[in-house]
Amino acid sequence: MLSEGVLWPDDYSLGGTVEALEKRVARDLGKEAAIWMPTGSLANHIALRRHCGTNSRVVLQEQSHVYHDEGDALARLSGLNVIPLAHDRPYFTAGELQTALDQSIGGRVSNPVGVVSVESPVRRQAGQIVPWDEMQAISRMCREQAIPVHLDGARLYMMSAATGKELKEYADLFDSVYVSMYKYFGSPFGAVLAGTREFISGMFHDRRMFGGGLPSSYLFAGLALDGMDRFELRNKEAFEKATSLFADINNLPEIEVRRFEHGSNIFELVIDPGIEQDRFVGKLLDLGIVITWPNDNWRVPLLHVNTTILRRPNAEITQAFSTAASG
Repeated sequence: MLSEGVLWPDDYSLGGTVEALEKRVARDLGKEAAIWMPTGSLANHIALRRHCGTNSRVVLQEQSHVYHDEGDALARLSGLNVIPLAHDRPYFTAGELQTALDQSIGGRVSNPVGVVSVESPVRRQAGQIVPWDEMQAISRMCREQAIPVHLDGARLYMMSAATGKELKEYADLFDSVYVSMYKYFGSPFGAVLAGTREFISGMFHDRRMFGGGLPSSYLFAGLALDGMDRFELRNKEAFEKATSLFADINNLPEIEVRRFEHGSNIFELVIDPGIEQDRFVGKLLDLGIVITWPNDNWRVPLLHVNTTILRRPNAEITQAFSTAASG
């Protein structure tokens, strides 16, 4: 049973259950309006493109998805130039941002920044988040200088669950916010971009221009709505259970669950050098526990907290870690 009632067809992503999802996300985030997009890449791109207008510079994190994973799409498709900050770090500071803003207007040809984009949590940095105080400072600075600020909040709902801060608290700092519909909500794809009514108005034309006005989108919007039901309550329970579980695991010899200072739902699993990591992770997999395999992007295994943790008692999970560590 879907939270918004029966499914209603859309007209190439207009109306029907798609509209119900848009209204739900806008309400959750405290924004005036929202629009469904087939992908987060398109949601971010169209948002940054619209914010910039004739100012062609975009400030963002060097580790962001927009910078690293979209093949310079902003430059190739929309004539926008990016200024990446915070190399190999989760976030830039307000001070670093101010330096970049000053440099943009201090050259022989003034080239103002059109928009500042913030990704949080940062996927390439094991889900680490931009600290709240830094977010506030960045937002305040941008608004004082009349520069729009956009949040790539693909995992915003999870970040809110992890930090205990309300969705609207985060969203209020930004002129526009994108949220993924397939990360944690169970839809195969989809995204929602929210902002002011003026900002979102007519954006379906941009969506169609980029090939994103899809037929039968209501099916995927319905799945997302269903995944949103009780999300906050279920994930609160999951995080509470994880706190107790990690304390139990840390009592085991040769294993430590390590929290990031500014983490979300991802934790490092530090294993004694005497334990071969690939064997350990493989043994956990045999016992029905999936964790991120060590790789070139992150050299130690990572634990992701989500509602699957609710399926088994902590004692059983802890025993699995003990068994994997002992061989």
